[in-house]
Amino acid sequence: MKQTAFIFAAVILMAGARLGSGFAHGGQPGADSALAQSAAAPGPDSDIPAYHAAPPAGALPDTLDPKQFPDARTQKIYAMAGKVKPALYQQPCYCRCDREVGHTSLLDCFGDNHGSICDVCKKEAVYSYQQTKLGKSASEIRAGIMAGKWKQVDLAKVDSAPAVGGAK
Repeated sequence: MKQTAFIFAAVILMAGARLGSGFAHGGQPGADSALAQSAAAPGPDSDIPAYHAAPPAGALPDTLDPKQFPDARTQKIYAMAGKVKPALYQQPCYCRCDREVGHTSLLDCFGDNHGSICDVCKKEAVYSYQQTKLGKSASEIRAGIMAGKWKQVDLAKVDSAPAVGGAK
């Protein structure tokens, strides 16, 4: 009898946890939300960080003004980020800021100060900028980021690169 009661309680707890997870992720319990289907973007509970699978529907938020940062490298990288916001919007960030600070894409890292202190964000942004300039699509860039190609970016080369114009 005790064993049956214990198993019943375990099943109820697991069902409750499953039901609650829909609310925790902003969806309806037991139903796929339209956002989850359209974004197809993994996130905090996945090995792939959050990103937006489709281009933005409206205007994107501004990146921070590069001039507010004291070092030239960070200024250049924030300027690059401002030039490729639609691409960054569709990229995951492998520093896992989706888990730590709730970011939903690489673009969020440059809408606040996070990108100024994180080499992962900086490398991914430079990689995205370079690939955009080579004519790559956001999905092609994302495939490269997921394959770890951003790790090959040498941030020291940004120091000697010409300045990028201000953000869009």
